[in-house]
Amino acid sequence: MQALDTAQLIALAGALGWASGVRLYLVVLLTGLAGFMGWLELPQGLRLLAHPVVLGASGFMVFVEFFADKIPGLDSLWDVVHTVIRIPAGAALAAGVFGADSGAMGLVAALMGGTLAATSHAAKATSRAAINTSPEPFTNIGTSLVEDSLVPAGLWLAIAHPFVFIPLLVMVLVLSVWLIRLCWRFLTQLFARVARIFSGRPDPGLAPAFTLKSPFLKNDPHV
Repeated sequence: MQALDTAQLIALAGALGWASGVRLYLVVLLTGLAGFMGWLELPQGLRLLAHPVVLGASGFMVFVEFFADKIPGLDSLWDVVHTVIRIPAGAALAAGVFGADSGAMGLVAALMGGTLAATSHAAKATSRAAINTSPEPFTNIGTSLVEDSLVPAGLWLAIAHPFVFIPLLVMVLVLSVWLIRLCWRFLTQLFARVARIFSGRPDPGLAPAFTLKSPFLKNDPHV
């Protein structure tokens, strides 16, 4: 059974916090399975996750969330409901990495985990809401499958290569903040458009949330 060093513990706390904002139940299931199967020596504060009852409950919720997250509209409702669940759970899981050994480190880990969970959850919720404005369901399903794969990949990388995971996590955070701003601006414009339509005012239309610009296009009208 693999014992974790300090770098792995820090990376694991970050991974648990970040991934909880995306797929909380999958995080609980995978972490618990790693301890239950003897693949990993879980910190004292996380050993409860390896209990068969916890594994059964988290496995059931993973099954439910897998399908709920791929139905346009229902996925956004699921995200709204889980706003009050994912963020504190991310803080608790990150704190569990250090909580049994060090009160100060547990508090720092809780703050970090809650912040990471809030950021990843906000990026997921706003981007999925923007994607749901498209009438086709395939982008939604594809995005959900990518999220399904990113969580186990992130948890594995945090344990196997913590010094690779940590800078990647920083890059993901920067990308998440940019995505939140982009999607929130789009959703705000969408809500304003709906209000204009119902009030009978002229509607100039809505620019898409994501656009690709060709580098060969020129803004100069004389070219």
